[in-house]
Amino acid sequence: MRSSYKEEDVCLLLKDITGLVTPQPTKERERLIQSGRHYCEMLPIEYVPTKTYMNVYKEALNQYAKPTALAVGRLADKILKQRGEKTVLVSLARAGIPIGILLKRYIRWKYGIIMPHYSLSIIRGRGIDDTAMQHLLKRYSPTQLLFVDGWIGKGAILKELKKDIAAYQGVSSEIAVLADPANVTELCGTHEDILIPSSCLNCTVSGLISRTFLREDIILEGDFHGAVYYEEYQNVDLSYPFIHAIEAEFELENQIEGKAAEGLGLEEVKELARCFGVEDINFIKPGIGETTRVLLRRVPWKVLIDERYKNDPSLAHIKRLAEEKCVPVEYYPLYHYKTCGIIKKIADI
Repeated sequence: MRSSYKEEDVCLLLKDITGLVTPQPTKERERLIQSGRHYCEMLPIEYVPTKTYMNVYKEALNQYAKPTALAVGRLADKILKQRGEKTVLVSLARAGIPIGILLKRYIRWKYGIIMPHYSLSIIRGRGIDDTAMQHLLKRYSPTQLLFVDGWIGKGAILKELKKDIAAYQGVSSEIAVLADPANVTELCGTHEDILIPSSCLNCTVSGLISRTFLREDIILEGDFHGAVYYEEYQNVDLSYPFIHAIEAEFELENQIEGKAAEGLGLEEVKELARCFGVEDINFIKPGIGETTRVLLRRVPWKVLIDERYKNDPSLAHIKRLAEEKCVPVEYYPLYHYKTCGIIKKIADI
């Protein structure tokens, strides 16, 4: 799979399907998803950031490179302590890839250990890429594999992972993430709902690749799950400027993380669904990363922001996107999260 990443940073276990799939407009894609078509059978048109939004992103990167770097360091320390130096990082494409690269680089910088880093696809409702798993298990012991992602919203992918990994004896379903406001894994950099700047953008901060794709007319038996390489965005690729900005803030000793909020984020999501009359909790996307994704790739109904974070600069890009897309922002008390995005029902689109 082509990408703008260097081979020494990551090996992408993906099939290059560039030119084989026509991306679809957001509203058309949303109608199809809510009519029963699986999201992995389509690709969205990538959001092209406005100049104003890019200014917000740059400001976010300046302000939140340090907290992100500290989370990387804390997570890397935990990985070495709990899993050992023979660990193989397996990031979940696409949001997990830059995080896997940062972990690999931090571990090499601090410990002098070069950990292998691969990336594969897992799709909610369709499972993990078995071809990619077999590829890894031919090369490594099952106990060496450690899955990596950017953040956890309510824990849907973790649930998918636990279900799928049961088929691979000896492989742990544990997942390492930078931010876990849902409070479902100890292998995290923080339990706070922090802004990870890479969540603000799509392919231009993820090696110029699309989200992963799975449709039987294109992904044949024995193929990896697919992805598109967006060569046309080479001149605005920020994948390595992001990596370098976080690397510049690496520290040998990382501050102790704050305490996690009590209870599970999923329970809060269920309560939000009840309060706002949302029948499918998959329409509720909590946390900074997930809210950003809703605004970039789906058709949002509204965005919730906790009143305590009304003027929090980590939410500036969310407010900007909501303004650009005419999505109402409502201030509502949240416990585990700073913000939450809610997707529109198809009847309202």
